[in-house]
Order: sequence, then structure tokens, then C-alpha cells
Amino acid sequence: MAEDSGYESVICVKPEVHVYKIPPRATNRGYRAADWKLDEPAWSGRMRITARGKVAYIKLEDRTSGELFAQAPVEQYPGIAIEGVTDSSRYFVVRIEDGNGRHAFIGVGFVDRGDSFDFNVALQDHFKWVRQEGELAKQEAIHSAAPKLDLGFKEGQTIKISIGNIKKKDGPPGSGKSRLGNSGLLPPPPGAKGAGVPPPVAQPAQPPRTAALLDLGVVLPPTQPSGGAAADLWGDFAAAPSSSQDAVSSGWVQF
Repeated sequence: MAEDSGYESVICVKPEVHVYKIPPRATNRGYRAADWKLDEPAWSGRMRITARGKVAYIKLEDRTSGELFAQAPVEQYPGIAIEGVTDSSRYFVVRIEDGNGRHAFIGVGFVDRGDSFDFNVALQDHFKWVRQEGELAKQEAIHSAAPKLDLGFKEGQTIKISIGNIKKKDGPPGSGKSRLGNSGLLPPPPGAKGAGVPPPVAQPAQPPRTAALLDLGVVLPPTQPSGGAAADLWGDFAAAPSSSQDAVSSGWVQF
């Protein structure tokens, strides 16, 4: 029997069970509880199931003093240590040992069917945990046997990092160049009055008219916006008649 060192934990306790002497098995079809003397149990007490490492122990103890009556180590379930009967779910055949290499088979029965269900579940959960621990141990052994991947930098080894798609900023934060135009003024907010009116266009200055011309009643031609307006205006005076009489006769001057 393989026993693992470590602390012992209690996984199930049932306050009342009965122990029966069972006859030898007559056939290979299994044990039958009807062949036992169910109304005359050989012993009655409590059952305590403990676990130490991978091995579970079924302990039959006195209800009052806790004295051990019999013990059955269970290394595998289902297995040779525990076998159910063919005609009931409340009775089992248990293989007990005395610690000196001797063993015997006894019948164990529960008063309630729920107690037998808890007995089964406690053993199933324990050995399910044992199988999971075994799988984890195998995986750890495989990982430890595999060569380890060295991702560290060797002496003198360097790497290069290329960073692209970086846009240059217009200026430091708060400079305001992106919002201010060339004139240094902010544009009007959307929806403001006059936001769509273009700025006024400066008109070219007109040359002043001579007061003497107004007194003579001379009709001046319309002012031209081009640069030759002054030359056209005084050109009429250059071609004027030399005397006032000629001017009247020609109709150039009107009174």
C-alpha cells in the first residue's frame, strides 16, 4: 500500500452505519445484500472518511469514544477496496486491513439512501482531484524537460526601432498660430451677424475740382479712375480759344 506523507483531512462523516458478516461469494455475479442477516448487524457505529495524500481511508469508529473498530485504505475508486451489491444501493462490500498484512471482507450498510449517495460522491471527488494532480505533474515534467528559450540580449547586441507616421506639430501648445490668420485676428464665430459680408473695398481718391471752373459754369467730363484723369481734364483748357469772344462764338463757354 502506497501512503503519502502529509496532513490528514476529513472528507465525509456519517453518524450511523451497520457492519455485517458476509458469506463467501457463491457465483461471479456479485454480492447480494439479501443473503446477509440485515436484521442482525455485527456492529453499529459511525463512519469517517479521511484523505492523506492520494489515499482515502474508511474508518469505522465507536460513536461515543471514537475508538477505531476497522479501517479500509482506498487507493482507487471504483476498485477492489469497495464493491457495491447487485440488489441495493445502500450496501457495500469493504476490504478492511489490520496493518499487519491481513485483510477481510465485510458488509457495510447505510440507514438512509442519501448517506450512501454522499459516501459515493466523497470518494469520487477525492479521486477526481488525484487524477487532476497527476495530469498537472505530467505537464510540469514535460515543460521542465523541454529546453528553455533564452530571450535575453547577448553582450553587445542592439536593436533598432523604426517609428513612422509621426506628424510634425505646427507649434508649441498655446501659440495660437493654427487658429490666427496672417492678420492676427480670429475669424468670426459661425452664425454671427455679418459673418458672410465681405470686407469693404477701398475706393481711389478723386482729385478736387477747381472752384474757378465751377464759377465759369464749365461742365467737366466724368472722373476716370485711371491714372490719366488729370491729363484729360486740363487738356480741354490747353485747346481753349485765346479770347472770350471766340469762346462764346464757338459755344465752349455758356452763360
